[in-house]
Amino acid sequence: MNYANIKKVDIANGTGVRVSLFVSGCTHHCVGCFNRETWDFKYGTEFTKQTEGELLQALKPTYIAGLSLLGGEPFEPENQRALLPFLKVVRGTYPEKNIWCYTGYLFEQELLQNSRARCEVTDEILSLIDVLVDGEFVQEQKNISLRFRGSSNQRIIDVQESLKTGRNIYMMIS
Repeated sequence: MNYANIKKVDIANGTGVRVSLFVSGCTHHCVGCFNRETWDFKYGTEFTKQTEGELLQALKPTYIAGLSLLGGEPFEPENQRALLPFLKVVRGTYPEKNIWCYTGYLFEQELLQNSRARCEVTDEILSLIDVLVDGEFVQEQKNISLRFRGSSNQRIIDVQESLKTGRNIYMMIS
């Protein structure tokens, strides 16, 4: 897996101060995407053990609330397979920090049901994520006043509560 960017101090992609990893590779190709260069799976730099170490170090300060995964598309199957071992280490090393993930796939329709996004590690990836911002960016629904979303169709989902209850539990963030 390649990644396009790492932000070690990010306040735009989740609550609190975060470390954000922008993975490469996306098949959605949303009109108006702010990160078009990340559509290419080969764009950027290879994600290595050194990259993992850099991210783990960046997550260490107590003022860092957690990790955010963006793209590109973290839920492209090849990205899921590469991210799973890293997320296990993050969860084990920093159980008090939360993990946010941004995806163009819909939680209940594409990540929980058979779709091109599902693979052998999808359920385990979901078990490690606290908050999912789902839905493709829709140019016609762009709204710059929304926190942590680009268009009004996108939802902020409490993944663990949703998995536990069997229905989507949305987070209200003003």
